[in-house]
Amino acid sequence: MSETITTYCRMCLDECCIDVNVNDGKITDIKGNKDHPWSEGRICVKGKAAKDWIYSQDRIKKPLKKTSNGWEEISLERAIDEIAEKMNKLKEKYGAQSMSVWKGEATGFAQQEEYVRRFCHAFGTPNYFSCDSICFSSVYMAYCLVEGTRPTPDFENSKYIVIWGINPTYTHINMAARIKKARENGAKLVVIDPRKTITASSADLHVQIKPGTDGALALGIINLIIQNNWYDKDFVHKYTKGFDKLKNYAQKFTPDYVKEETGVLEDILYSIARDFYLNSPSSLNHSGNGIEHHENGVNNTRLIACIGALCGCIDKMGGELLMRGMGSRALTLYDEIPLEDIKPIGADEYPLLYKYRKECNSMLAVETILSGNPYDIKGMIVTASNPVLTNPNSNKVKKALEKLELLVVRDLFMTQTAKLADYILPAASFLERSELVLHSTIKRVGLRKRILRYEDCQDEYEFLESLSKKLGIKEYFSWDNEDDVNKWILKGTTVSYDELNESKLGIKYGEIEYKKYEEEPFNTPSGKIEFVSEQLKDLGYSELPEYKSPSYNDLSYKDYPYVLITGARKFYHVQSRKDTMPDYLKEKIVSEVEIHPKDAEILKLKDKDFIRVTSRIGSIEMPVKIVAQTDILPGVIQITHGWDSSNANLITDDLTNDNLSGFPNLRSLAVNIEKVD
Repeated sequence: MSETITTYCRMCLDECCIDVNVNDGKITDIKGNKDHPWSEGRICVKGKAAKDWIYSQDRIKKPLKKTSNGWEEISLERAIDEIAEKMNKLKEKYGAQSMSVWKGEATGFAQQEEYVRRFCHAFGTPNYFSCDSICFSSVYMAYCLVEGTRPTPDFENSKYIVIWGINPTYTHINMAARIKKARENGAKLVVIDPRKTITASSADLHVQIKPGTDGALALGIINLIIQNNWYDKDFVHKYTKGFDKLKNYAQKFTPDYVKEETGVLEDILYSIARDFYLNSPSSLNHSGNGIEHHENGVNNTRLIACIGALCGCIDKMGGELLMRGMGSRALTLYDEIPLEDIKPIGADEYPLLYKYRKECNSMLAVETILSGNPYDIKGMIVTASNPVLTNPNSNKVKKALEKLELLVVRDLFMTQTAKLADYILPAASFLERSELVLHSTIKRVGLRKRILRYEDCQDEYEFLESLSKKLGIKEYFSWDNEDDVNKWILKGTTVSYDELNESKLGIKYGEIEYKKYEEEPFNTPSGKIEFVSEQLKDLGYSELPEYKSPSYNDLSYKDYPYVLITGARKFYHVQSRKDTMPDYLKEKIVSEVEIHPKDAEILKLKDKDFIRVTSRIGSIEMPVKIVAQTDILPGVIQITHGWDSSNANLITDDLTNDNLSGFPNLRSLAVNIEKVD
């Protein structure tokens, strides 16, 4: 029997609509669905490879328990029983807060994430960690401080698009398609990035900036906008707070100062400020996590947010939209079980991170496990994450995980983190679970369909529901399956689950509304756009989004004269999934250091020569790739993370952080390089 099932990919965040061909219960092909308004038939190589990925012979399909003789295959029931028993013992001995969960990108950021958050509070621990504490939360928090939420860029209707530290051609193909449509309609694209990415190479203007200096560039733009009266005076007067303080602070960021700090010439600075104004309110800025992986990432992002607000581009067609949600019910238990008597890890050090995201800082998770301060963390469940490769200071992460009395890892493959576990539980892929899929940009909700099933490969809900039975918290996971959860989430919205289940392409849940601020306040303490933040001032921080020059400029780093960027995205894999991808994609990916020809000449290097890259944390050795003159700045190198050998995170610093978010400095790290003979 042959059939085609329409569902949604989850090999990355874009969640493209796909048609899955199934023959006698086995997937034979995956294609993009041409009728869906989000992805319009687009599908990348990773999505096409999902068929081979889920059928990989290396996939874990049975629970494994570590013994003195190696891994022992055990029944799922026994694994759940033993894990629950150990968790209860830790709770009795050290308190519920001694258990934690670490969620990864691979499981998603909506429904699957909320299952985990719900489970933590039901068990009694506030210690929810995730990849968000090194990705997304910082930029989200920055926009919340200025605008009350992170805006959605209205690319298709924009006339002037500035993207900072993101390469959507590789990372967000549907964003790239919308930008392309805008350009076909006459929009201009500016890309601000130290590297000449594939997106930058096709832009109208590529601004090749020194790593970590985006805030200085933003302040230079702000200064010119204000000095030339290129701002929306009516919007600023009615809907913003702190304009005069921002104006006075920005005055020192003259074109000469900005050029010295960022490397950006005066005429380029002037053209960005002028053209952003001339095309407003249909101008927009959009920043990626290339902006947040610095010591001043939050304030740099706040400054970028201020540009659009000055020009009145907020919640207007072609600008930065403040979208309403679907009004669906949340699975979290923050109101029912607030756990106010237990201090979450990192809530004292980074209070706004916890306020805005209910997120514990994962770098401090490692510190806490090793030190026992402020209390013991003795157990952890890691689901769909590989922090040994993806978090900074990998040796320290490994040391911490090895110290735990209980480590449970849920994954499809034997990752470097899974190798440290006491128990490995096989997880369901996105083709083996049912969940809601929200495309908020087009205000549409769809339903991911379960297409196949392996007996012991549980989805997130099945795992947490089965564990909750043994832990005495089943009342918080009372639904029979994910279909029932989906119905519960949708109750009270305009979307019927039955209609959604029958709909091939999902259901639109609303229309885009503009200028909502005319009738309701912004979601900030003052109800206005905040160029200055009193809540930051009350916490002892500067109320202004002050710029901090990268530490690699300090004399204390004179022995580390190069700047390392890590984490630039590649087309054929996401994060650390390289080793789990099919062989025909693995061979397209190599571990290498991108280096400028001038630096290669100084070091007498040719392609594939090995160099040693050294930071204050450690050293790694890797082959070099000498790129074109314009592809990267002299004195700057780039290493993509995710490899076990030549792991970039063996030399990244986990405690050189942004003081507001705790995000590590992964993209402007001072290093030295030398040729290996």
